Amino acid sequence: MDALSIPQFLMTFLAVLAALFVFAVGLAALAVVVMFVVDITQTRHAIRRNFPVIGRLRYFLEHLGVFFRQYFFAMDREELPFNRAQRSWVYRAAKNLDNTQPFGSTRDLKTPGSVLFANAAFPRLDANKAEMAPMIIGAGCPQPYAAESLFNISGMSFGAISKPAILALSNGARIAGCWMNTGEGGLSPYHLEGGCDLVFQIGTAKYGVRDDAGQLDESRLAAIARHAQVRMFEIKLSQGAKPGKGGILPAAKVTEEIAAIRGIPLGKDSLSPNRHNDISTVDELLDAVGRVRRITGKPTGFKLVIGDPGWLEELCRAVVRRGVASAPDFITIDSADGGTGAAPMSLLDYVGLPIQESLIAAVDTLVHHGLRERIRVIASGKLITPADVAWALCAGADFVTSARGFLFALGCIQSMQCNKNTCAAGITTHNPRLQRGLDPVDKAERVHHYVLNILHEVAVIAHACGVDDARQLRREHCRIVVAPGHSVPLSGGQAQPADTAKASSKAA
Repeated sequence: MDALSIPQFLMTFLAVLAALFVFAVGLAALAVVVMFVVDITQTRHAIRRNFPVIGRLRYFLEHLGVFFRQYFFAMDREELPFNRAQRSWVYRAAKNLDNTQPFGSTRDLKTPGSVLFANAAFPRLDANKAEMAPMIIGAGCPQPYAAESLFNISGMSFGAISKPAILALSNGARIAGCWMNTGEGGLSPYHLEGGCDLVFQIGTAKYGVRDDAGQLDESRLAAIARHAQVRMFEIKLSQGAKPGKGGILPAAKVTEEIAAIRGIPLGKDSLSPNRHNDISTVDELLDAVGRVRRITGKPTGFKLVIGDPGWLEELCRAVVRRGVASAPDFITIDSADGGTGAAPMSLLDYVGLPIQESLIAAVDTLVHHGLRERIRVIASGKLITPADVAWALCAGADFVTSARGFLFALGCIQSMQCNKNTCAAGITTHNPRLQRGLDPVDKAERVHHYVLNILHEVAVIAHACGVDDARQLRREHCRIVVAPGHSVPLSGGQAQPADTAKASSKAA
């Protein structure tokens, strides 16, 4: 191209750009005209009818607000379900970064309901820290479980969360020495691939262990139990996100692999019943626990959100009447504000008791009936920081499990897209492009670090309270603010650890 042709080339190029610009402007103008006509003639949306085209911005900005609110508008301790301070602690713990803070607490210590721990005048020396011994669950079972970690992974189903998320969690749990609950979606190869201890959850639809009629298939249950990694079985009665309603897996997430694992039709919404159709009384519940334990030979318990605390009295009386051998090996108590799944807002916001009330009531009831030694108590539901875990141990829990804490460890940004197959972090989606961002190897290390840092800081709280390890925390070590400048010890009777509950009940 010679020098004389360059201006001509530039003129031609600019002319083409101008033509494209005019064409684009024309298309945009045409689109505005079409939207104007559609908006002003439709009758479903008053805002769009009164303010055509411009009214559409309302929906766009409302959608963006979900993502921007946590970054630009909410204060560190304002946001729900988890505020920025809570999430930031988990993020830093998972990355094994320094979690110390300067210049004092940003938490309002005068707010009624706030938890405070009563430090001792002479705390234990951190240098004298001793390793906690494993706690046995199901001592009377042919294959009891010696659980090493007091902090573990709660139920999240394959299907609700992705393959790389399951791989990261299962590998991280193995490295950290904690267990992982499969959730109600059945046992996937990715649970086993990680090599961690597993708790197999039997939901109301009995995914993975169901026959063609949706009833429990004993041969399939026995086959699951033959996996050495499956250490316990949990019958799920209800969960925090939706007590009184079964699980919901949208059709977009029901892939061929998930359908095969669950034993359900491909490409259709997977809706679990709102309860087990063969369990309608406490005696039938105890029968179901005994049946699963007999088939598997492994510890068996159940999970629920407590509504009426009096129901536990009925359960304990039935156990005493039938004999302690009929008791569940553990009870997992979920909080009404727990849960990762999609649920109706009427259930999310208004149904069930929070763990702060139900855990204390459950432990006191077990102690009253002399069953605290027989039945282990697992606390679940929105317990993601060391203070949450330490509080649960003070209240009387033997173990704490978390789901959303581990989602944050995997990189969850709380964008509230879990039910739409559009999770930006690749955790709750089966879109390969989005899953690509979640590296199972890197995230397994984050799961590992999260568990270790939780256990470390719970031990720090325990030492500050003057006891050697976290399992020695009692209700006297925890106080609840009831008014500015005034706090009281945790309510209810003294929470006894399992190895002293029997002696306590005899003394009573």
